[in-house]
Amino acid sequence: MGRKFVDCRQIPSDVKCTLALVADTEDEVLEAAVLHAVTVHHHQDTPELREQLRGVIKDGSPSV
Repeated sequence: MGRKFVDCRQIPSDVKCTLALVADTEDEVLEAAVLHAVTVHHHQDTPELREQLRGVIKDGSPSV
């Protein structure tokens, strides 16, 4: 099983966030990404947000 990640640097934002989240499963990365999006970027936890975040989850690890 490979790792999954989401990298805030690849998502346009006024915050200029540099956080990357990595986990063994897509669901684990998604839950962490939703929490981050809500607390840092002030998004609402909606099905649309979850769908958008699921779409940017990638296999492997973020580049340095």
